Parts: sequence; C-alpha cells; structure tokens
Amino acid sequence: MDLVLLEKTLLGLFVAVIVAIAISKFRGKRFKLPPGPLPVPVFGNWLQVGDDLNHRNLFDLAKKFGDIFLLRMGQRNLVVVSSPELSKEVLHTQGVEFGSRTRNVVFDIFTGKGQDMVFTVYGEHWRKMRRIMTVPFFTNKVVQQYRHGWEYEAAMVVEDVKKNPEAATSGTVLRRRLQLMMYNNMYRIMFDRRFESEDDPLFVKLKALNGERSRLAQSFEYNYGDFIPILRPFLRGYLKICKEVKERRLQLFKDYFVEERKKLASTKSMDNEGLKCAIDHILDAQQKGEINEDNVLYIVENINVAAIETTLWSIEWGIAELVNHPEIQKKLRHELDTVLGPGHQITEPDTHKLPYLQAVIKETLRLRMAIPLLVPHMNLHDAKLGGYDIPAESKILVNAWWLANNPAQWKNPEEYRPERFLEEESKVEASGNDFRYLPFGVGRRSCPGIILALPILGITLGRLVQNFELLPPPGQSKLDTTEKGGQFSLHILKHSTIVCKPRSF
Repeated sequence: MDLVLLEKTLLGLFVAVIVAIAISKFRGKRFKLPPGPLPVPVFGNWLQVGDDLNHRNLFDLAKKFGDIFLLRMGQRNLVVVSSPELSKEVLHTQGVEFGSRTRNVVFDIFTGKGQDMVFTVYGEHWRKMRRIMTVPFFTNKVVQQYRHGWEYEAAMVVEDVKKNPEAATSGTVLRRRLQLMMYNNMYRIMFDRRFESEDDPLFVKLKALNGERSRLAQSFEYNYGDFIPILRPFLRGYLKICKEVKERRLQLFKDYFVEERKKLASTKSMDNEGLKCAIDHILDAQQKGEINEDNVLYIVENINVAAIETTLWSIEWGIAELVNHPEIQKKLRHELDTVLGPGHQITEPDTHKLPYLQAVIKETLRLRMAIPLLVPHMNLHDAKLGGYDIPAESKILVNAWWLANNPAQWKNPEEYRPERFLEEESKVEASGNDFRYLPFGVGRRSCPGIILALPILGITLGRLVQNFELLPPPGQSKLDTTEKGGQFSLHILKHSTIVCKPRSF
C-alpha cells in the first residue's frame, strides 16, 4: 500500500470515529431507533455480522432482536422487517414513503446512478420509465402476442434434448439449453430476434458479459467500500472492471440490437402496433423526448438481468425439486396427461386449467425464492415504522423468504409440498394477495415481470414433465440443492446434471 494513502486512510478513520460518536450521541437523543446489535464507531455492526446478509442470517438476527431490527453497516442504516404486518407497512400502507431504492457503488455503475427503472428513486423518473415499459412488456396483450413463441422455444428444448443421446443415459446440464430458451423468449419481445444455438457467437458474447455483470454486482467483495466510504480507494481496481464491463455491455446492446432495430424501422412501416416489438415503443418514447439514449440502454440492461436470470433460476429450482420428489413429478405428469390428453403439448391457455402445475410453481417460488429479500427499499425522508423512527435514506429489507417459511405461519414449511396450495393455502396467490407470500413483492415497486414469468414457468416445466422422466444422474439418489446467494439473489450452487428419459405416448 502507498504510504501516503495509508496515512490518509488512518487520518480519515480517526476523523470518522469522532464524527460517528458525535452523530451517534445526537441521533440517540433524537430518534427512537429499532433494536439491534450494539454498533461500534465507523464500522457499526459490520465486523459483527459480516458481509453476507442473506435471508437465513437475517432470520437468525430476527430471532434475537424481533420482527424489526436495525443494523449499522458502516455509515449505512439497514432495517430488516420479518413479519407480514410490517411488510404490509413498507410495501403497501407506506408504499410512497418507502418506495425508493438504495443503490451501492457497483449498482451505481451498472445503472448509471439510477437512469434505469428498477434501481431509480421513487419519483417522476420512475413513473415515466414504468409507464414506458408497461405497454411493450407487462400486459396480457404481450402474453398473447408472444406466447406462441414461448411454446415454440420450449418445444425446441425438448427436441434438442431428445437429439442428445447422453441426456437419456448419463444426463445433461439442462440449464445451458434453458438459458438459450430464456434469452430467446425475452429477445423476441425486446428486439424480435432469437439465437439459433448455444454456439451463436453473439449469444456467447452476450451471455458472457451478462454473467460477468451478475458476478460483479452480486458479490459481497465490495461491501466494505460501500459501507465505509473512506475505504473506497481500495476498490479502485474492482470498480474499474465494473465500468469496463458496463461500457462493453451497453455498446453491445447499442451496436447489435438497438441500432439494428432503428435501421429496420427506417425501411419498414411500423404503423401496425401489433407488429411492434418492445424496443420500437421505447425508441418512440425517445423520439418524443420523454427519455434519452442512455435510458433506452439501461432499460435493455434491466431486462437482461431482471427478466432472464431470475426466471431461469426459478425454472432450475423447479426441475431440481421435481427430480428430488419423483412422487410429485408423477402426480404432475398424471394431471397433464389426464387434463390435456397424452401427446397434447401444453400451451399457455392450458396452464390455467392445471391446478397441480400451478401449485408446483407456487411451492417452488415459496421454498426457493429467487429474490428472497426482494429488491431493497429506501425512505428518502425520516419515517416511522412499527413504532420506531427510521432515519432518512435507510435501506429497508423485507425478508420475504422468512415470511413464506415461518413455521408459525405455514404448516411444515421446510417440506416441498405443492398440495398446500390446493388445501390450507388454496387462496394464496403469487401476486401478493397475502403478505406471507411475496415472491414478486407487492405494491408500487413490485416486480411487473410476474405476468411473463408465471406462464413461461408453466409452459417450460409442463413440457419437460410431459416429454421426459426427469431423474438424477447415475449413482445419485438426489440432486444437490445447496443454495448460493448474492447481494439479494438466491440460486442453486451447482448447475445440475439431469437425466431426461424420453416418454413414449
């Protein structure tokens, strides 16, 4: 370490300690703060709780401090809520007060400091972006316009797996082919484009850049510099890599997709609204001066991350649970064969006639929630919550996983049992009609992608179960479902090898 940098850092730490003590005493008199572990100057609770603030670790803290508690992570206040009542306050009753988003040093890079929709603060920019994105992405009209494409992509997965002789014997990493399917599903909507194979050079490049973006953003490695600003000089190398990846991704989106669509639009009439893809609508908004070119690219950035990977994680979890619970897989297959008839491949309208399939999806989203803490919320101004004062710009985490896995609220929650959604929890929906079950959040900042994710999950899982007996690889009785978490994501640690034994009709 540079001697001058070390000297400045130590001086900065000393000054920060004095300031932190002064602020702590001042705020202690002013605020009635939620309970939590005793913080130390500068570092707060960071040295006690560490970087990995995952849903299980936060649940352990909730057992000690209650349904609302406060962590001071360096200079950041982090409030965690773990009850349906408090979650309703954050997401619904006080949805405006807690409707903003916190970002961090890395997300600031990848979103242009909130020029996107997902991570911008609650206000006029968010309302404008939400309005612009809703029509081309998040309506029933979009589902009906593109569902034939989703059915085709699922059929291509089945066809490709059947062509692979190893899939039926030693097995295949199904996720790789499903990843191509999900890119094609979303790129059809965004750009009216698809990739022919996993070896498509543009797909390989796009997937690699998106994967690097996810790795950098979801890592816990940069938390120390985010929590304690005076330590940020040590993040220079990390942040430089983030900026390089961001620039390369946005340039790729622009050169290969946005500009190509502009050229096509200049040579073809786009008068027929039904023929427009999402980027046409978004470029219309840019031409009207509602958004700028950067906003267009950050919308594409949001869809690449939020819509593709999260749905893929849920599909992967669903397959793993069906493999590990063959009796549930058999029951689902029986429903598909009985209701649709052997050989009738499931379509989007069929998913609404299959209650057990819907229960399997709900149970997968309950036990294996892709975003277990939801996307963090923030209050721009001082607020009240649960009888406590919440200082302005606090990061609010809703432990949605615990809400859906609390044994005081759910019968045997550790058990994968779709039947619960046909029996005691039959009225609970993924749309957030019950604050014990919020896989997509609820309220103003809920995930609008629910309207796309649920039918895609139904079509994909349905087609796989109809066409294959899904089994663990030879020598294994079950798949490894160890979890891997990120800043607020949850996916399977090891991409599973699945034996896909074709069925004869």
